Amino acid sequence: MRTLGIDLASQPERTAMATLDWSPAGATVIDVRTTVTDEMILDALRAADRTGIDAPFGWPDAFVDVVSAHHIYDSASENELFTEPGVTRFVRRMTDEWVRARTGLVPLSVSADRIAYVALRAVRLLARADDPGFDAGRVNGTAVEAYPAAALKIWGLSHNRYKGKTNHQVLARLIDDLCDLAPWLDFGPHRALCTVSDDAFDAVVTAMIARAAALGMTELPDAAGTLVAEREGWIHVPNQPLGALAPS
Repeated sequence: MRTLGIDLASQPERTAMATLDWSPAGATVIDVRTTVTDEMILDALRAADRTGIDAPFGWPDAFVDVVSAHHIYDSASENELFTEPGVTRFVRRMTDEWVRARTGLVPLSVSADRIAYVALRAVRLLARADDPGFDAGRVNGTAVEAYPAAALKIWGLSHNRYKGKTNHQVLARLIDDLCDLAPWLDFGPHRALCTVSDDAFDAVVTAMIARAAALGMTELPDAAGTLVAEREGWIHVPNQPLGALAPS
């Protein structure tokens, strides 16, 4: 099995991509790249069995509804949508609320935060990748939504304070801890880059989330929730220990 992890940014310069090869001997990081273009991503998507992308795949239903009504001057629908107090339903997707309840972490809002730029790029990429050999479903398709911080927390690893140019020592310790829990994971020559680039490290984690999704080891919505998630997107959070990903 080959899994791909993409720590997506709105521009190639902050985007990282990692490819992991899974064999009976273990998991090997065979490629890590930073400054990744759309064409590089599309080529890698075609070569991977499963892909994780750290980016939202859609917007909250309520946000789409209110923007659509506003666009055509449908004030009656707008007033109806605003009858409930608060704005949470406009800025948080169903999956965002589920992740918050499950992990205590709050994903960035795709409708009220700069991550919307990343989502636009993700949507563009998934539209271009969509063909008979690629399932573009937003719940459990060929590419799945990933959230590295949530996976790291579920796996018992530090999930914050490792980002930024001044936190390389923290990142190096986190990689040590990850390898202690997963001795079957071989970073090879790519460990050096992952130690100085949290984007590269997140790409590796995202590729591991793709493996969890491929093995059915991530949480999925129930039947009713799936209808919403197919529009809004769904974040895959592992439901098994890290060791469960080990090749057998």
